[in-house]
Amino acid sequence: MAEFVVLRNLTAAPTAAPFDMAPSPRGLTEREAAAPEPQVEVLDLNHRGVREVAQDPTVVGIARRMPTTLIAPVEAREVSGVAPAADGPAWGIAAVGADTSARTGDGVVVAVLDTGIERNHPAFAGVQITERDFTGDGNGDRAGHGTHCAGTIFGRDVGGQRIGVARGVQRALIGKVLPDNRGGTSDMVFNGIQWAIQEGANVISMSLGFDFPGFVRKLEAQGFPIELATSVALEGYRGNLRMFDALMAMAAARDGFGGSPVIVAAAGNESRRNVDPRFEIAASLPAAAEGVISVAALRREAGGKFGVADFSNTFAQIAAPGQGILSAWLNGDTKELNGTSMACPHVAGVACLWWEELRQGRAVLPSARLVVTQMLATARTNLFTADLDIADRGAGSVTAPP
Repeated sequence: MAEFVVLRNLTAAPTAAPFDMAPSPRGLTEREAAAPEPQVEVLDLNHRGVREVAQDPTVVGIARRMPTTLIAPVEAREVSGVAPAADGPAWGIAAVGADTSARTGDGVVVAVLDTGIERNHPAFAGVQITERDFTGDGNGDRAGHGTHCAGTIFGRDVGGQRIGVARGVQRALIGKVLPDNRGGTSDMVFNGIQWAIQEGANVISMSLGFDFPGFVRKLEAQGFPIELATSVALEGYRGNLRMFDALMAMAAARDGFGGSPVIVAAAGNESRRNVDPRFEIAASLPAAAEGVISVAALRREAGGKFGVADFSNTFAQIAAPGQGILSAWLNGDTKELNGTSMACPHVAGVACLWWEELRQGRAVLPSARLVVTQMLATARTNLFTADLDIADRGAGSVTAPP
C-alpha cells in the first residue's frame, strides 16, 4: 500500500438517468457546459486499487503523494554580481518598471501558496487577508519565506522604503501549503491551488518545489534498494507532472467562465554556474508543468545590465530580479534574500498590474491567457549582458504596464 493523490473533476459525474444520454437542445450536456470543478483527495492504494480508481470517469489524475519543499534562499556568500543600493526602493521595483507604472493592482485578487504570512506586519496594513492552512500546523508564518514573497507582490512601504510591486492589491489569499519545517506533500499544493481558484484568485504565486531527491531518500529509509527507490520516485515525479498538467488544463478551461488565474512558479535554485558554467539544472515542478509561468532569477551587473543568477535554473519562460531582494520578514522586520523564490513574486506582482491594465474598458474580465501573452510579449530583452544564454532568461525581463 502507498499514498496516492487523486484529482477528480466533479462536473464529469453523471447527473442524468443512467440511459439518458441525449444531448441538450444547445448541443452540450449540462456537465459539458459547466466549468470544471476539481477535487483532491489522498487514498491508500495498492496496484489493483490504483487501476480501479483510474477507471472512475471523474478521475483525471492519480499520482504518488510526493514530498515538497520551499525553494530555499541562497546564501549571500554564494552569489556574485553588483550589490543593490542600501537606500531607496527595493531595486527590483524599478527593474520591472513598477515605480513608473500607472497601475497598482487595484481590484485584483492574488493568492500566495507558501509558508503562510505574518498578517500583522506593517507591509500588509489595510489588505484583506484570507488564510487557509493545508498543513496541520495552523495559520501564520514561522519560516518567513511566505511573508517575504507576499511583501514583494503587494507589500506596502515599510519605514518609508518601497518593497511591493502591486501596492494597490486589496485582497490576498494566503494558502499555507508548506509546514513550519518547510517540507510538505504534493496534495497540500494541489489543494491550495484548488482553493485559490474557488476563492476567485486572478494570480497565484508559488515559490516551492517538488522534492525528488528527498523522495528517493525517504524510500531508501523505508528499505527500498537505491535502484528501486529511484525508479519509484521517478514514477511519482512523472505522475505528479501529469497531475499538474491535468489541474492546469482544468484551470484553463475556466477561462470562458471568468475563473482562470495566472499561475506563476519559481524555476528553482539548483544550478551552480559559479562552480562550472555548464552546471545548469532545468526548471522543476511545479514550474515545469504546462500552463505554469516559470521564473528565472536575475542579478545586477555593472553598467546597469542584468545577468542570470548563478543558482537560477534554466529553461524558464520569463525572468525577474532575484538577488539582493529586500522584502518583509518576521517580527515586522525586512530582510534581503536571494533566489528564484524572490523572482517569482516580482512576476506575480507584475501580473496583477497587467490584469488591472487589461481590465480597463472591458465589459468582462480579461482572460488569464491574455494577461500571460501580454507579459511575455512586453518582456524586455535589451537589458542583458552580451553573453547571456536565451535559455537562462526566457522571453526576457518581466515589465509592468506603463
